[in-house]
Amino acid sequence: MLAQRVAVSLHQTIKFLPRRLILHKNTGAVGAVGHRHSSTMKQNTPQSSDSAVTSSILEAINKLVQDQRLVSDKYDITEKIINFKHPKELEEILPLAIQKDGLNDLQLEELGRLIVKYSVKTCHPHFYNQLYHGVDEYGLAGSWLSDALNTNSHTFEVAPAFIVIEQAIVNYVTKLFGFKQGDGIFSPGGSLSNMYGMMLARQKKFPDIKSTGMFGQKPLVAFTSEESHYSIKKGANWLGLGMDNVIKVETDAGGNMKPEALEAAILEAKAQNKEPFFVNATAGSTVTGAYDDLDALHKICKKNQVWLHVDACWGGAAILSKKRRHLMNGSEHMDSIAWNPHKMVGAPLQTSIFVTSHKGLLNETNSANATYLFQQDKFYDVSYDTGDKSVQCGRKVDAFKFWFMLKARGENYMEEMVDQTFDMADHLHALVLSKDNFRLVPAYENRRCTNVGFWYIPPRLMGKVEDETWWEEVGQVAPKIKEAMILDGSLMIGYQPLPFKNYRNFFRMVVHGVPRPEPDHMAFLLDQIELFGKKL
Repeated sequence: MLAQRVAVSLHQTIKFLPRRLILHKNTGAVGAVGHRHSSTMKQNTPQSSDSAVTSSILEAINKLVQDQRLVSDKYDITEKIINFKHPKELEEILPLAIQKDGLNDLQLEELGRLIVKYSVKTCHPHFYNQLYHGVDEYGLAGSWLSDALNTNSHTFEVAPAFIVIEQAIVNYVTKLFGFKQGDGIFSPGGSLSNMYGMMLARQKKFPDIKSTGMFGQKPLVAFTSEESHYSIKKGANWLGLGMDNVIKVETDAGGNMKPEALEAAILEAKAQNKEPFFVNATAGSTVTGAYDDLDALHKICKKNQVWLHVDACWGGAAILSKKRRHLMNGSEHMDSIAWNPHKMVGAPLQTSIFVTSHKGLLNETNSANATYLFQQDKFYDVSYDTGDKSVQCGRKVDAFKFWFMLKARGENYMEEMVDQTFDMADHLHALVLSKDNFRLVPAYENRRCTNVGFWYIPPRLMGKVEDETWWEEVGQVAPKIKEAMILDGSLMIGYQPLPFKNYRNFFRMVVHGVPRPEPDHMAFLLDQIELFGKKL
């Protein structure tokens, strides 16, 4: 398997260590040849005969991943997703204390097995709990390789291959979204990508704030839909805007921001002597999967000179499909976009890209010109020292694992995966409508992403008057069924209320592409819910 070949390749890289730094045969520790170790140094389990070029613990962990089939599309569907233990129980089971002497490799291998036993198997076909899920094996291989090389994505001199790969992927993604020019960066998650959008919006409209601060500045106001991700409010806190200056804009029945409500909110903020500077649209909202009308929002933002960012962390994968690409219509007009390939298409956590159509603005916003890193008199093209456009100094080379995955899979495979994922969500939608004890949440009647929301109505509540008491009981069903399924280990799915739509707890199903969803998986989901629900 690919992952195994990559792991072997990593072991071979040890050949290139200086001759005086090799792995000692008996200890597995790195030390200088000819120098004696302390007599108290712990002896590890003997390694393979070629101890100078192999690492037994890397081999053991690779074997554990392979034996347990932890890579998506390989995991045994008959196995449990989780062996659930409560926090205090787990604290007793796991050897959490750090000792003076380290463990040997055999003990570490057993520790690894223990961690696997009590971890959630996101690679399981019936893990639907979050927007992330299992990992693509080629993406994992890229992650292992880049972790072994252990470098920092700030200057060309320490990460030459990774720097040019990141730039290539940024260019690829900006073209996917229709930008004529642009820039971008990989960040540690969609929340930070959304904050990048807010920072660039502030810099574009009020560049002096970077130097002088917000003293005496009229309150800056950001706008986002009722359906949006909570990171916008967190970003307002981090930027010093204040959460009260994030205006929630009304949505329609399907969770899409109402353009007319946005325009009214902008005008009201201006009337209050505030400064509208940023609008966050959503392409595939976390709960309903709503896609805002980007073209309509663009016209409003352009007229009012407000930055338009789109949080496409979940639904942005539609851009990979000719059949579903229309959901991202208007993306070419955006000032910035956040997209997380670690969600629907199964790149390793975390793979999050931020792109902007304003070339050079990332550097202008974030640069601090550290002279120990970004000297301008280096012997190579210093425009490839891209670290100063990041808010971080230390930054993983996340672009590589996504690039490696795309090189392996190709565009046709990625498109087919996205199409299959959307098709299976449509299939589940139809199954829900066909069953008497299931009811589609109204917000999903015209759903467009792979989110499907529904209630399960236990037999004892069927045919009863649907008054406030009835709905209170229905709202308790999803949490109880979820608890039973987790304790059974058979399936994990999310649930939640939507208070601003007056919806009690319902199941929020998210269909994703890795492992590949099939009709049998959708049927099993409803069967399991009914199996545990009919007992309530």
